[in-house]
Amino acid sequence: MAREAIIERLLKLDTCSVSDGMDSLGVKGATWGVRPQWQCPRIAGRAVTMKIKPQGLQQPTQHLGTTAIEVASPGDIIVIDNGGQPQFSCWGGLLSLSAKLKGVSGVVIDGACRDIDEARDLAFPVYARGVVPMTARGRVMQESFNQEIEFAGVQCHPGDLVLADGSGIIIIPREKENEILVAAEAVFAKEQEMAAGIRKGYSGLEMLEKLGYEQMLNKKS
Repeated sequence: MAREAIIERLLKLDTCSVSDGMDSLGVKGATWGVRPQWQCPRIAGRAVTMKIKPQGLQQPTQHLGTTAIEVASPGDIIVIDNGGQPQFSCWGGLLSLSAKLKGVSGVVIDGACRDIDEARDLAFPVYARGVVPMTARGRVMQESFNQEIEFAGVQCHPGDLVLADGSGIIIIPREKENEILVAAEAVFAKEQEMAAGIRKGYSGLEMLEKLGYEQMLNKKS
């Protein structure tokens, strides 16, 4: 199945360029603290969201994550709001296997995961705040899926674009994705031009001043 053209464009960029492009437009989307948990490749796709809550007297009727995987399309990214909780997992090896077989591009978790060796062996990208051995069972349960969530301080809606790489995670609102991609591509092209000049022997200062690096993030009206 061919990827959307805008996702192909996004995969040619990195999160830093996209963050800068969003800054120039005054749009919030960059997050912090969620990192690749093995040497994951860069991933980009549409968000399928999931929200986690503490388990109390109410018992879950099915394992968390399974419904999100069921509704996901190949190339989507599972985006999990667990409020940044680091002390227990909300994603493990069986979910990684199920998602991999469904064609999901990866998972990004504002919280912890486990079974990271299994994910690595499956070549399934997992981005999270950390890894722990503790299970979700008896501790947390799924509250909702494919609803608006907060992910590391940023709103995320089903269908928003997600980009993840070694620098972090970016959430791109669907209604502004074209505008944001154009701005990010401009930033990326200018940085590539600067890098080419430095490789040719120009000083970093010369290239930064010549191409107006400090002005790149001026907000566009």
